[in-house]
Amino acid sequence: MNSENIITLLKLRNLVFQISNENNLKKVTKNNSISLYCGFDPTADSLHIGHLLPLMVLKHFQILGHKPIILIGGATSLIGDPSFKLSERVLNTYNDINNWEKKITAQLSLFLDFNIGENSAKIVNNYHWFCKMDILSFLRKIGKYFSINQMINLESVKNRINRKEKGISFTEFTYSLLQSYDFVVLNNMYQVCLQIGGSDQWGNITSGINLVRKMSQKYVFGLTLPLLTKSDGTKFGKTEDGPIWLDSSKTSPYKFYQFWLNTDDSHVYTFLKWFTLLNYSEILKIEQEGIKFGNIIKDRIFLAKEITNTVHGISGVAAAVRITECLFSGDLNQMTELDFEQLKQDGMPAIDLFGSEDLVTALVISKFALSRSQARNMILSNAISINNKKISKIKYFFSNDDRLFNKFTLLKRGKKNYVLICWV
Repeated sequence: MNSENIITLLKLRNLVFQISNENNLKKVTKNNSISLYCGFDPTADSLHIGHLLPLMVLKHFQILGHKPIILIGGATSLIGDPSFKLSERVLNTYNDINNWEKKITAQLSLFLDFNIGENSAKIVNNYHWFCKMDILSFLRKIGKYFSINQMINLESVKNRINRKEKGISFTEFTYSLLQSYDFVVLNNMYQVCLQIGGSDQWGNITSGINLVRKMSQKYVFGLTLPLLTKSDGTKFGKTEDGPIWLDSSKTSPYKFYQFWLNTDDSHVYTFLKWFTLLNYSEILKIEQEGIKFGNIIKDRIFLAKEITNTVHGISGVAAAVRITECLFSGDLNQMTELDFEQLKQDGMPAIDLFGSEDLVTALVISKFALSRSQARNMILSNAISINNKKISKIKYFFSNDDRLFNKFTLLKRGKKNYVLICWV
């Protein structure tokens, strides 16, 4: 058991938003190994970057000798958590959830160790205990401990009740009861004494703490993590194109790397504390030198490499860096066919062209130009490149030499506007 206190470490890295009974939790974790859990509802076939923070916190606990338990919400995902949602979630089928659970379980091994002895991570599914419980048992065993008066004052419920056009269904209203009972079961089965989650889960977590006390006469703890918003006030991790997934088939390593490479300067050192396992003193040194010598760009690249390596490994980082550098320098010779496949997947806009097309047509189809006359003017003004070679000929037809790997052509307008032509 590592002598360093986990709560002190998390607060040092600004990873604590709210915490219940902090002094007692510090005492419990000081010289004892505890079991803790975090719940993940499988509402898609992959985790996304919004899940990174709780996973990193679980990893910190495990490094210091504690036992992390992942609760897969096979039952709760059939209900849908109303927390800070404007409308009711779409109800998923059990078959979908079961398939998604298998994929998510594989991703968890990127962060946690499942074969290191007593503090090996463990995965459990709350469907196993809820599928055996009938409605009368649920109401008599769990429902009697909850006050409607208190439940409607939960932020997640109150916000929805006040939206008259949407409201909240009874199905979603019961979500907090299910999550609370999870804590009771895990406390009884694995002596779990701490639940962690995002700051939007505080109401559900404290409900669980109270239910454990009422049903088992035991005192347990809750800890929530900070919720970071971007400069425009939107939730971190959300983009115009949707979530940044951890599955490379849903978000390519290149796009994943680019997301972190575009981190706002004010967040770089916070993210190093949150999303890497670097020693805190090392991060402070990087931050001090970065501010002193103006190394923020270098440190942002370092951050992007560290996080991409955790999720996609060395090869993922190498590919992302190679694509980035080749596009910046204009030298495409180092790029592989798989690199272009990443660009096709989500790295840049892509269009399909058939047969022998001319450049003017390609510019219109790609929407670089609104008309053929505008396209011709762009070519004459020396603004168009094919595979980073300037083209000044209006009646230009693509040749086989323009097709990289016989499949791709990189079309560029100006310095930063790209479209990938995919030949079919």
